[in-house]
Amino acid sequence: MSFSDSKAIAGYEENATRRVPGLRDIHRMTALLMAESTPTDGRVLVVGAGGGMELKHFAQTYPNWRMDGVDPSAEMLKLANTALGSLSSHVHLHNGYVDVAPKGPFDAACCLLTLHFTDEVERYRTLCEIHTRLKSGGVFVAMHYSMTQNPAERELCLSRCAAFAASSGIDLEQARASMDAIGKQLPILSPEQDEELIQKAGFTDINTFYTGLGFRGWVAHA
Repeated sequence: MSFSDSKAIAGYEENATRRVPGLRDIHRMTALLMAESTPTDGRVLVVGAGGGMELKHFAQTYPNWRMDGVDPSAEMLKLANTALGSLSSHVHLHNGYVDVAPKGPFDAACCLLTLHFTDEVERYRTLCEIHTRLKSGGVFVAMHYSMTQNPAERELCLSRCAAFAASSGIDLEQARASMDAIGKQLPILSPEQDEELIQKAGFTDINTFYTGLGFRGWVAHA
């Protein structure tokens, strides 16, 4: 998907929901995990906030949270602002990468469906930047494509992701072509590599909270 294509962006929410198993429940789980150690008036950082799906859920569920959302796509941030509607007063949106985020300190942070766009070096840098903005003990939640590097097993995983998208109403050939492109173009790491980077960036108490076909989610603490 091009994050500057207005037509593709307009259908982002529907497309993501069809492709990611249990996406709305992932937002619920993320909010609950962050709330475990975030006060009712806590400060939360959302990296990769374009589209606004998780921001909207957080604002509805924890109306006193103060949130900052960061995304490099101005068009996606426009979509987030539209999705938030009257809830936009809860959120400050920032156009750019994690570097443009306020220094915090934040009580919690999340990065959903974003880190798989970054190579290993940039992913580590992003994780470090998030870590420095969190309070000691602050919770961090990440979720993105994360697959085995074994070619045969990886191909099976991509095939299952395509089948899931097709079962959600996406044309099967389109779903297969999309997953083929994702497998070739995205710098997808293995779960072990991802977890190692999270630990290297300074996070502790790293636990897997979600596994869905080609996706993996972790919760950790600064």
